[in-house]
Order: sequence, then structure tokens, then C-alpha cells
Amino acid sequence: MPRLCLRVMLRAENLSKRFGDLVAVRPMDLAIPAGGVTCIMGGSGSGKTTLLRMLAGLLAPTTGRIWFDGHEITALSERELFRLRRRMGMVFQYSALLNSLNVYENVAFPLKEHTDLPESVIAKVVAMKLEQVGLRGTEHLMPSELSGGMMKRVAFARALVTDPDVVFFDEPTSGLDPISAGVITTLIHEISEHTGMTAIVVTHDVHAGLAIADHVLIMWQGEVIARGTPDEIRASRDPRVRQFIEGRPDGPIPFSRSRTPYWEDLISRTGAPR
Repeated sequence: MPRLCLRVMLRAENLSKRFGDLVAVRPMDLAIPAGGVTCIMGGSGSGKTTLLRMLAGLLAPTTGRIWFDGHEITALSERELFRLRRRMGMVFQYSALLNSLNVYENVAFPLKEHTDLPESVIAKVVAMKLEQVGLRGTEHLMPSELSGGMMKRVAFARALVTDPDVVFFDEPTSGLDPISAGVITTLIHEISEHTGMTAIVVTHDVHAGLAIADHVLIMWQGEVIARGTPDEIRASRDPRVRQFIEGRPDGPIPFSRSRTPYWEDLISRTGAPR
């Protein structure tokens, strides 16, 4: 059952991102509540990862302003943003573990970089976080010795090690088998529920997203076309939302992203490429 929270963790006004002629995120306003799981869903190229990176302060918006727990991050200097980002964690799509470090060293890395804690305390914290993700006892293993699901869980433990207020997840179940994907989504939901952590999850996995979310955003062509609780999304009559959550190939969301008819493109070509 969705958890309701009156406090807003992240808020954006007129937020957009353009890469040259490509509009990745169209101007939007949004508010993400604290202490729950917000899933940003949509097909490939819908702008969801670009939105996530702007909210995390990793990518500057073209227009708009973003507030993190009342702090306007779009107005901060690089040093101020770096300091504020210590209250955030990030789990990247491909885990982004440091291949030259073992599991313990990967998870301990943020504490060694940002705190003056003695090694004895760091060891206890790392053990606690690895226990949370079910990997205590793997501290000596190298990333090359881990399965894809284990790598995701180590990345999750690293994101949790500083006890952040919010953790961003970019496609946390991508490339995983159904059992590993289920473990990751269950961990996100349970840790958020037990610790009060705000989780913002980008995913195209409809089943997993609707199962763990308290709040859902559906994106298409750089804009949010639906938002609400999982039950409200399931009940949506918007044909674009229906096509996405039902996984239908035919509908208002086209497979091809070409903007001109194929025959026009063929006629306009004067010769084969050399």
C-alpha cells in the first residue's frame, strides 16, 4: 500500500534539457515526496535517465530550477553542490564498481573519501551495509568474481554506506535474471520502508516498478504523460499509458523514431555511400 508523506524531497520548476536540436526533457514541473519509492518509467529514449541525472545534480538543466530538501541545487557552486551531494546515493545502470578494488574497498570508498572515521568504524559500517543487501562475507571478492546481481547489490551497499537521504537508481534490474531482479526490487522497497530513505528509480520494468512504487511517473518523448499511485496508473485510460504497461507493439507510441517517410529518404539519396 502506498505510503503518504507531506514533505517534498525534490521539486523542479520548468525543468528541461536539450542536446543541440534534440529535446530530451520538455519543460515540466514535478514534486517527489520524501520517504518512499518514486518510479520513473517509460520506453527507451523517453528522457527518464536524463531527468534522473538532472535531479541528482549530475547534469545541468537547459532551463528550470531544482530544489533538494529546500536547497536550490541549480543555484549552488560546484563546491556547495559537491557537499550537498553527500546526502545522496547513486546506483548506476552498470553498477560502476571500481575493478581494481575488492568488495570491501568499493563499499568503504565513500567513507574514506568524505569522512575521517577510523578503519575499525568503517569496517563495522561496511559489514552492516553488506548485511543489508545479503552479501556480508564477500568482502574479499573482486568485481570480476561477482555475478551481475551481486554487483548491483554491492553498488547498492556503496550507495547506502553514508546513510543518504535519497538514493537514485538507474535501471537497477537491467540485464538481470528474474530472481536477481526480484531480489533487487525487494531490497529497494524494504530498505526504503525500514529506514525512511527516499528512492527514485528509473526503470522500464513495468511489473517491478508498479510492485514497489509509492508514486509513479510515466514519460514519453521527454514529458510526463501520467503520474500517480500504482493503482491510478493501472486504471489510466490514456492509450499511451495502456500501450506501455501492457507491452503492446501497436498503438500511439511508434516503434520507429524516424520523422520522415522511408520512401522520401530513399528518393532524396543521390547515390550509395562510399
